[in-house]
Amino acid sequence: MPYEDDLPLALTFDDVLLVPAHSDVLPSDVDLTTRFSRNVVLKVPISSSAMDTVTEWRMAVALAREGGIGVIHRNLSVDEQVAQVDKVKRSANGVILDPVTLPPSANLGQARSIMREKSISGLPIVEGKHVVGILTRRDCSFGGQDDVPISSVMTTENLVTAPPGTSLDQAQELLHHGKVEKLIIVGPGRELMGLITMKDLEMLSAFPNSAFDERGRLVVGAAIGVRDYDRADGLVKAGVDVLVVDTAHGHTTNVQETVAELKRRFDVDVVAGNVATAAAALALVQAGVDGVKVGIGPGSICTTRIVAGIGVPQFTAVRDVAKALAASGVPVIA
Repeated sequence: MPYEDDLPLALTFDDVLLVPAHSDVLPSDVDLTTRFSRNVVLKVPISSSAMDTVTEWRMAVALAREGGIGVIHRNLSVDEQVAQVDKVKRSANGVILDPVTLPPSANLGQARSIMREKSISGLPIVEGKHVVGILTRRDCSFGGQDDVPISSVMTTENLVTAPPGTSLDQAQELLHHGKVEKLIIVGPGRELMGLITMKDLEMLSAFPNSAFDERGRLVVGAAIGVRDYDRADGLVKAGVDVLVVDTAHGHTTNVQETVAELKRRFDVDVVAGNVATAAAALALVQAGVDGVKVGIGPGSICTTRIVAGIGVPQFTAVRDVAKALAASGVPVIA
């Protein structure tokens, strides 16, 4: 029997309602901070599914801004999925440590293409590592034909710059004083060290509960298949926060070996699933997983139970897995 002795064998909707009782807690006192995996912290306990009809970069950005996380689906080429992750990572920043740049010898056509592809509105222009100017969207709009060299239209005079270590409050003052949208962070020799944009500062103010990584970028996950190590490598290089080994049945040797190999190769959190039993969850933890996805066929659009006749009622599955993993420190995702 997988049930406790004092619980019924079947649970109805009424059985799982919370019974109201006296409380001194105000809604404003509630903290919903939780973990999607060992090292990925969320402000709200909500993630979106790695389905091609659900999560691409726009959904992932919207969720992370509210404090959750989106998992980019894998029905894409490796390059396309990597580009999706990169768009999320570049959509909001505290300080952009690796801004996209071009040399002054590039032309406006190249700049316009990059701005469209990366959804950005300006580029520091560098010779080697040294800043020589900045190219804005306005420069691109009024600069002429695509073959015009950047050097002839970029801004070179009175660049608004700041040294490393400039706080975001100081950056905002400098941007307002200079009436510009981008603050270039430069070292003593004018070498490029980063970029702070007014767009990012306004976004931080508008979405104070955003889920960020340690560099101030929005968090994002990405799904991979079993032994999909080339895809994983590209996603890790793009800055993905968590890899999700996405299968209908996570209690298999292939999934366990994939988790172990991912943890051996990459310094990144790995979530795996889906599972529906305590034994399956414990097997994934033993393989080194940082989070366990629970649920086989519980959703209205998942046909696993109907077609294959496989699964465990979701309330029971979550309860059994949570109990089994309580001492492990591994988060359970329902």
